[in-house]
Amino acid sequence: MKNAVRVHAALFVVALIYAANYSISKDVMPRYMGPFGLVLLRIVGAALFFGIVSRIVAPQDRITGRADNLRAIACGLLGIGLNQLLFFSGLNLTSPINASLIQTVAPIVTVLASVVLLGEKLTLPRLLGIGLAGVGAALIILGRGHGPAAAPGQDTMLGNLFILLNATAFGVYLVIVMPLMRKYHPFTVLARIFLVGAVLAVPAGWQQVQQPDYASFPLGIWAAIVYMVVCLTIMAYLLNNWALKYASPSLLGAYIYLQPALAVLIAVSLGKDTLTTAKALQALLIFGGVFLVSRKPKHQPVATAIPLEPVQD
Repeated sequence: MKNAVRVHAALFVVALIYAANYSISKDVMPRYMGPFGLVLLRIVGAALFFGIVSRIVAPQDRITGRADNLRAIACGLLGIGLNQLLFFSGLNLTSPINASLIQTVAPIVTVLASVVLLGEKLTLPRLLGIGLAGVGAALIILGRGHGPAAAPGQDTMLGNLFILLNATAFGVYLVIVMPLMRKYHPFTVLARIFLVGAVLAVPAGWQQVQQPDYASFPLGIWAAIVYMVVCLTIMAYLLNNWALKYASPSLLGAYIYLQPALAVLIAVSLGKDTLTTAKALQALLIFGGVFLVSRKPKHQPVATAIPLEPVQD
């Protein structure tokens, strides 16, 4: 019982960390730093942390073999580099509520990738769920929204599209990272994929990370940047990977639904966004679709739980 409470507490904290990021990141971008600069700080910081910790907790563990090394490179490019570059670029251009809702399509992409790569069964309810969620996401992406006026230079539709691509990249990553997480120590895998992600993030964000006048940053902006590097990346990954030892896929799915709900509450309470009837209906379409897709076909073994980061994650 104690362990169950700890698992729920860990998953709730992770959901809260991701949900708060939608509003916190908007305080930093684009006024103080561009999205690629934030990605560079986050990925390099995490790469250093996981690289050091992996040498302490699993010093003899190494990813070996051509196939596993190529898989790790693909995971780093899709799940870390492209995932975060697309996410922060999209969040910079769209609203926190839009971004949090669109990211919930990541489990659907995971199912589609499992069908193609792992031969999972695609049932009628899953097809219906994909259609429902697709309609909901399309309405958000194509809608002009009724929230606060967009800042100069923002393009809500393009931002929504980036978030959808971000969710797609992360959904595929969740499938291809499974064999590595089963075979090697999690810190060994995280150290390698963040290192690969850094190779992509450093050239993309180098210019933006040099532009800001750091001496002029208010304390609140420094706190937001520290939050994104320490809490959003390191703490969330640590809690997630610990919870994955005990949590079922259905429980992880329930907490995926919680993230946008928390993101909406935080964004609305801080005045960062407004929840309209149209957005609520679009959210219901997506949640209904994800629910149908997440249901396992009968007589099919339950997949091993895998690390989830909204598709932020």
